[in-house]
Amino acid sequence: MPPTFLPTEADEDHLRFTMDSYVAEVSTTDARTSIIFTLHEKAGALAETLKVFKDRDVNLTHIESRPSKSHEGHYEILVECATDADHKKIEEIIEKFKRHASTVFVHDFNSRAKQNKESIPWYPQKISDIDQFANRILSYGAELDCDHPGFTDEVYRARRKHFADIAFNFRHGDKIPRIDYTEQETATWSAVWDQLTSLYPKYACKEFNHIFPLMQQNCGYSRDNIPQLQDVSEFLKDCTGFALRPVAGLLSSRDFLAGLAFRVFHSTQYIRHHSEPKYTPEPDICHELLGHAPLFADAEFAQFSQEIGLASLGADDATIEKLATLYWFTIEFGLCMQSGEKKAFGAGLLSSFGELEYAVSDKPEIGAFEPAVTCEQKYPITEYQPKYFVADSFEGAKNKLKSWAATIPRPFHVRYNPYTQRIETLDKVTSLQKLAAEINSEITTLQDALGKIRVVE
Repeated sequence: MPPTFLPTEADEDHLRFTMDSYVAEVSTTDARTSIIFTLHEKAGALAETLKVFKDRDVNLTHIESRPSKSHEGHYEILVECATDADHKKIEEIIEKFKRHASTVFVHDFNSRAKQNKESIPWYPQKISDIDQFANRILSYGAELDCDHPGFTDEVYRARRKHFADIAFNFRHGDKIPRIDYTEQETATWSAVWDQLTSLYPKYACKEFNHIFPLMQQNCGYSRDNIPQLQDVSEFLKDCTGFALRPVAGLLSSRDFLAGLAFRVFHSTQYIRHHSEPKYTPEPDICHELLGHAPLFADAEFAQFSQEIGLASLGADDATIEKLATLYWFTIEFGLCMQSGEKKAFGAGLLSSFGELEYAVSDKPEIGAFEPAVTCEQKYPITEYQPKYFVADSFEGAKNKLKSWAATIPRPFHVRYNPYTQRIETLDKVTSLQKLAAEINSEITTLQDALGKIRVVE
């Protein structure tokens, strides 16, 4: 049921002064609602926010504040509402906060009182929330390991910093800056291109081989040109709603998977060192655009990728590790059976001419993709995989993943709303009723369409 409170312009001004995030989570006391929100450290901010409760006659029994560990210059405020508080008024306040918050997460306390009392890890609620973690990378710019081929090359290191700065300053809604790649960088791309494109017809899955020529026609893919992320992103968005976002380096598994929930893939723009075009110690533009990007234009693969991301939202660390393993053995190193032969669809294979041939040979161990089993498999990151998992199809892998994800120990379910580009948390009767109404509407549309087809036939 929608809130009955209709805010005036003056009332809306109460929260325009920098409320950044808002979270409601399970209280340890039955029927009591606890709300946590984050505010900038600014005089009067807390008083203005608490006025929202006062104006609706919602009594607070406890108020607590502490410096935020994740947002410098902010305070996390905990408030507890009295047991006799009108839940409709609390929902009105929540709706009001939603309009001003970067993050929203709400629990119904009466139905959740007996659940795990540990905090649910923060997760993005709208696509712009990705700005909050996109720069939490493990290394930046010229920070290369001593065994990196470009470690002693000051020109290469400066170039890497240039790419990192572009990604660091990017924000949701921006156009991805175009890169003027050097002749040396393009020559490295050409060397990789020559090796890989000769192998794709034989070893890549049929979906990849169908899409790759389209990338050449629409995105500037060619031997002598490194495509621009913006052009590729626009093409993918037209095909499946996926988009690319520049990133300065490696993200944590939790943050990277969260991006997939919004159909956002974090992509590097730098290229491997020219001295070793066959080797890269970390993902580069060859890996991203030759290995990953084409299949994001396939509807089934795109949905499978998003399902992994959605399963990660609010999951505990142990589950994140399992999901990262599933990502590794599918989106990075996945195989599928087509016409009785093993074909590659994982980007780690499609961007590695040595491992691509090895993976489809009889040398490695092969197992059937079963999420409950695959998620427990250990794997090396600096050598060929001793074991690969084969899926019957993208759709089959997606269905298996969804069934497995239903067992994840979290007290809610989520869905992505492509119209608002938000995550909807399905943890209340009202949200489930809304979802049911939408499904019924789609079923009616389907029935009408089927009826018209029968008339034409």
